[in-house]
Amino acid sequence: MRDRVSRLAVTSVVALGLIFGLWSAARPGGAIAGAALGAGWALMPATLLLMLRTPRARFAMFVPSFLVTAALVDIALVSGVAGWALMATGVVLGGLLGAWFWFRILPVPPALRDPFGPGRWALIAVHVSLIVAGMALVALTAL
Repeated sequence: MRDRVSRLAVTSVVALGLIFGLWSAARPGGAIAGAALGAGWALMPATLLLMLRTPRARFAMFVPSFLVTAALVDIALVSGVAGWALMATGVVLGGLLGAWFWFRILPVPPALRDPFGPGRWALIAVHVSLIVAGMALVALTAL
């Protein structure tokens, strides 16, 4: 689990940094959305790394997750740009998957209990694909 959380920390630095960079290029949604994205970018990897020392810190994941999700939903609604909507949808899906698998807000069926099983990877692939597709669309339209 330590390796997985460490990889998530690195991934969050890169992905959220790219998303913040895309926001910085056009500033859709305004300064509050940007501040929330920036704070989420700083807090997400920090919280993940803190979880390595203090597993109970996983409950603090709500804060950066909420900041990034709220900012992306706001940007998607205000801008009306499909790329931001795809990113927001991917992040919302990721948050729901995290709440489901990490916090067990609903029972996890046996087919999805293995973190490395094909069912989990398929859901993660959809989550990541939505975000990457959204980032690509926003980047292409910004050029």
